[in-house]
Amino acid sequence: MSEKLSKDFYARDAEKVARDLLGKLLIRDKRGSKTTGKIVETEAYLGKDDPASHTFGGKKTERTEIIYGPPGHAYVYLIYGMYHCFNVVTGKDGTPEGVFIRALEPVDDLDIMRKRRGLDSEDKGNLTDGPGKLCMAMDIDKSLNGEDLTGEKLFISERKSAKDFEITEAKRINIDYAGDAKNWKLRYLIKDNPFVSEKPD
Repeated sequence: MSEKLSKDFYARDAEKVARDLLGKLLIRDKRGSKTTGKIVETEAYLGKDDPASHTFGGKKTERTEIIYGPPGHAYVYLIYGMYHCFNVVTGKDGTPEGVFIRALEPVDDLDIMRKRRGLDSEDKGNLTDGPGKLCMAMDIDKSLNGEDLTGEKLFISERKSAKDFEITEAKRINIDYAGDAKNWKLRYLIKDNPFVSEKPD
């Protein structure tokens, strides 16, 4: 069985965690039914000094309270009133940094993923290649907001095999409102992986 990531892994700055999450396994265990995906794309959000962050300038709301808390918890929110987004809280307690999980490579129990997505095709190419898609496929919703990622419902584990990929850095996506920060290369991808949400320029 693969080793679950510890709180110490998450208790580092978001950029380091975002890079190191690539290749790790995201596992959702719902009443003994496990779905697994390899993390292939992440984005780092740097908190108070990052214009693209929900906590820019020290903004604190009921929604963002979780990201101000201790590292190693899930930050899940809804966009457009219909799509969930999954983030990992990083850094020190009180430092509102996090890592956005943008895409997974499906690994285990694709049949359950397809059912959750309402797909009939055997093709796994578009199952989890985007934040909303992966949350649907993995059954991640706001009920998991604040979930301890060292628990049993939702967690991230090491892969048994050694690292076998290169990392590409790119600009983050859909943050045109963030001024110069939209050009910061804080998106990390497994190079040439076909399951990323959007290929870098």
